[in-house]
Amino acid sequence: MAAAEEGCSETVGREPRLRDTPEDICFEATANAIALHPARPLLAAGDVDGDVYLYSYSCTEGENRQLWSSGHHLKSCRDVAFSQDGQKLFTVSKDKAIHVLTVEEGRLETRFPKAHGSALNCVLPIDNHVFATGDDGGGLKVWDLRKGDAILEARQQEEYISAMAVDGNGKILLTASGDGTLGVFNVKRRRFDLLSEPQNGDLTSVVLLKRGRKVACGSSEGTIYLFNWDGFGAASDRFALRAESVDCMVPITDSIVCVGSLDGVIRAVNVLPNRVLGCVGQHPGEPIEQLAVAPGGQLLASCAHDQKVKFWDVSALRGLVVDDYRKKKKKGGPLRALSSKAAGSGEDFFADLRDEAEPAAAGEDGGGGGDSDSSG
Repeated sequence: MAAAEEGCSETVGREPRLRDTPEDICFEATANAIALHPARPLLAAGDVDGDVYLYSYSCTEGENRQLWSSGHHLKSCRDVAFSQDGQKLFTVSKDKAIHVLTVEEGRLETRFPKAHGSALNCVLPIDNHVFATGDDGGGLKVWDLRKGDAILEARQQEEYISAMAVDGNGKILLTASGDGTLGVFNVKRRRFDLLSEPQNGDLTSVVLLKRGRKVACGSSEGTIYLFNWDGFGAASDRFALRAESVDCMVPITDSIVCVGSLDGVIRAVNVLPNRVLGCVGQHPGEPIEQLAVAPGGQLLASCAHDQKVKFWDVSALRGLVVDDYRKKKKKGGPLRALSSKAAGSGEDFFADLRDEAEPAAAGEDGGGGGDSDSSG
């Protein structure tokens, strides 16, 4: 099994010091997937060899620790996710298997060996017993651990399921697909509801924003598509980033997301008003595979093709309010650095953002053209 190293920097010969963020965690194979524990400083990672690791991370230099590793998957581990109570770790693989491991020891507790007919791509816990999985062929299954079987099976989308999200009630499940559509499923009633019109490019990510009133989907074309909660048929708005792609996306606040791209840059983006705020961090020249946010939203983790997991301080984003006012600036300029480790200087990133109370419902229902792509 490929062993992961416990940090990339030398700490020999000096006292451990406190850092703004934990040190990088280096792996011998590319980590496809990462997840951060909902309550404790624990990171799970799955790699292209099918190995799964659990680490404790710390801002004290030299204190990142590998706690256990698991080599049960036969092929690449595509996604990992902690249960909501933090007791279990779900992992899915190209080998079509779902594994449920105990977080404490990494013991294989439950295994679904041929869970889908195609390679698995993503997993999403819905509550402490129910979880969803999506595969390379557009197949979706919702499972109940108490029954030991799937309670909903559907294949409404024509390409791989890239990402999933669920509302706060655990009722409505959203699936982003490589065919450009957003799928809507009712978990409580165990049924398919509808598909959106296909957008340009693959949909690669899906998150809920604005207290659940808006849904944002990233695309392989570098565009973020916005949907109203009760209007999933067509996008209400779209926002093209100056990025080659949007490969993964996580919410930091109710309006700000961080997105990872093929160019290795992690951008902070405000949604409604639509604005690229700047660069949080980067894996230079290495495509970002996945992003994860620590509890409290102060820390962001990223994994990329450089075989590293890196951590970024995103605490400044939480206090940031972006209004509709924008000073003119040169197009195509460098991205503003939003953390001390981001490329460039972070001295002046508040310069043209006014930190004040957000006007009531400013731009809440549009603000960027209001058009949608109906051609797939």
